[in-house]
Amino acid sequence: MSVVVTEAAMRRDEEGNYVGRTVFTLEGHSAPYEITFYSKRGKEWDYSLSFAGEPGSEEQFLELDAKLEEDDELFDQLLDAALDAEDSGLN
Repeated sequence: MSVVVTEAAMRRDEEGNYVGRTVFTLEGHSAPYEITFYSKRGKEWDYSLSFAGEPGSEEQFLELDAKLEEDDELFDQLLDAALDAEDSGLN
């Protein structure tokens, strides 16, 4: 499953919490997605998945959401894109 990251950002809010996002497309899926990340200390991450623009297939969305719960490598790839954007100052 090929992932193409089109946009990523990470920042710290006024309380020092990490808040970030990654916009990406997934091979075989009809619409781009956006995943937002939140962590108090940068260790345990909460996330929210949504369509990045116009809604696509609900079936594909639910499939991806389930995959993110199971596939640490995919989740980490998307999180790392956001963290790398913070490190590089591109956000």
